[in-house]
Amino acid sequence: MFTGIVEELGVVREVEHRATGAKLRISCSRVLSEATPGASIAVNGACVTAVELGEEHFTADLAPETLKRTNLGNLRNGSLVNLERPLRANSRLDGHFVLGHVDATAEIISLDGLGEDNWWLRVQVPEALTRYIVEKGSVAVDGISLTVAEIEGHQVSFTIIPHTYEHTTLRGYGVGALVNVEVDILAKHLEKLIASRG
Repeated sequence: MFTGIVEELGVVREVEHRATGAKLRISCSRVLSEATPGASIAVNGACVTAVELGEEHFTADLAPETLKRTNLGNLRNGSLVNLERPLRANSRLDGHFVLGHVDATAEIISLDGLGEDNWWLRVQVPEALTRYIVEKGSVAVDGISLTVAEIEGHQVSFTIIPHTYEHTTLRGYGVGALVNVEVDILAKHLEKLIASRG
């Protein structure tokens, strides 16, 4: 369980593609604090297991499903990634409940400056996800907890404040880039409960 509050920008040092899946090595420091082999770390919002830990890096194995559903398969040496440690039960919940189970990727349609280092981000989400997204609701975009500002069809827009832009992967993205999207899990559970009651 995560919150969508990015703790650190990591740097991809190696991506080793295999017949089934891939292995990823990421340089970082803060998210390694108190980590042990087997620890969960969110990478661009996708929960991965740290299988090897060094003083300034960790490695993770990526399953075929992870590569299919996320943008992690597009990473290259030098790519920046958003990192977050799991939520502690006694911590403040500053963002929203993020499981790290990415639903799909979304394409950036535009990222326009609004002035004073604020930005307007518009993404095209898969049609199947739009029913779970509401104005003023939360969506995890590349692991960043964002508040929905506007919905037009399958396009969802967010206001990006200067701190978020400066301290996340968003600053390096342009039109056409793919970002990981996880919708609010509570909406999915509600839908299933209502459907089961007819």
